[in-house]
Amino acid sequence: MVLLNLFYGGQSMSVNQKIYNILCVLFSLLLVIGNLTYQKFIILNIPFVHTFEISVGAILYPLLFLISDLIAEFFGKDYAKFCLKLAIMMNVIIALIIGLMDYLPATDWSRINNETFHHVFGVFGISFLGSMLACYASQTIDIGLYLTIKRLTGDRWIWMRNNLSTAISLMIDTIAVLSFLAVFNVCPKEHLLDLIVNSYLWKLFFSISSTPIFYLMIGIIRYLRTDKSWEYQIS
Repeated sequence: MVLLNLFYGGQSMSVNQKIYNILCVLFSLLLVIGNLTYQKFIILNIPFVHTFEISVGAILYPLLFLISDLIAEFFGKDYAKFCLKLAIMMNVIIALIIGLMDYLPATDWSRINNETFHHVFGVFGISFLGSMLACYASQTIDIGLYLTIKRLTGDRWIWMRNNLSTAISLMIDTIAVLSFLAVFNVCPKEHLLDLIVNSYLWKLFFSISSTPIFYLMIGIIRYLRTDKSWEYQIS
């Protein structure tokens, strides 16, 4: 409640609205960070588990599915898909702004010249297109699977609907986005299979490991949700 009051000190918004807005902001922020940092590939060593070779943008990417599952759990399909569309729209705006910045010439004394800026951000449009297509498809599948399993299981087996829907959706997302980047030579084709395997294994490991966080967030949101009359429509 302290966090909610920190962002919204007034009483004009319900707790449900505050929770939903915070989840949407976090979702959009993580998607932007992933798109801006994807070009750096790292070796991530998890002792006694595996040494992963992945894009640094993939480290926190599984949290997108945790957040969308939370929204689907408490607010339903329409609200989850609205959050997804909002995040994609924010990325469209960012891609356009970065494209304009890349087009503008640097001064002679700029510490970052045209070539350096273009090398880092010049292919952001390609990454953005592949990422957004993969993200929209995989998130739509994840939301649908999550709610289908929820209808079949009710309030039981929360861990199963979270992990099963995420595991299937992440596989689709990982294969789609890395294949797209390889076609446009953003990532090396000779490392494509290794990148797909490593990226998916990391995302799956992260998702399964974050199951206690998912349960914790469900508990917190259930505790905070006192106003159940939030019924306005999102088109």
